[in-house]
Amino acid sequence: MPESTTIEQRLTNLEQVVFELQNKVDNGDSRGNWLEKMVGSISDDAVFLEALEYGRVFRQSGRSIDDNGK
Repeated sequence: MPESTTIEQRLTNLEQVVFELQNKVDNGDSRGNWLEKMVGSISDDAVFLEALEYGRVFRQSGRSIDDNGK
């Protein structure tokens, strides 16, 4: 911050930022659980399905993470 910024100016700026953040929170959809909103949101994404398949293949291989030679 510039040297000429006073405490009062900094406090005013801080209050404005807090006011804007509070408005964002107040205007957001606070109903329901955020996790419930996320569950299934990417389940039809091709990359997600590919990651699931890699995980399934890895689990079925019976290997542990330490078996990769590292």
